[in-house]
Amino acid sequence: MRIDRCVCMEETFADAVDLARREGLSLTQIESRMGCGTGCGLCRPYLRRALRTGQTVFTELIHDADEPPQA
Repeated sequence: MRIDRCVCMEETFADAVDLARREGLSLTQIESRMGCGTGCGLCRPYLRRALRTGQTVFTELIHDADEPPQA
C-alpha cells in the first residue's frame, strides 16, 4: 500500500511539506491553505510525520496515537 496524499483534497504530502518549508507554515496553516486534514482527518498523523521528518510516502497505517501533537 502506498499512502502519499490527502484523499479528500487530493493534495500530496510532498506538496504540503514543500509549501510548509518554503513559507514556514505549521500544520494548522497547511490545513487552512490546502484543506488537508479538514475532511475526514485521516491524513493528519501523516501530515504531522511528514512535517516533522520530511517523509512523504508511507507504506503503513499511522494513527493519531502514533504521532505526537505538533508543538
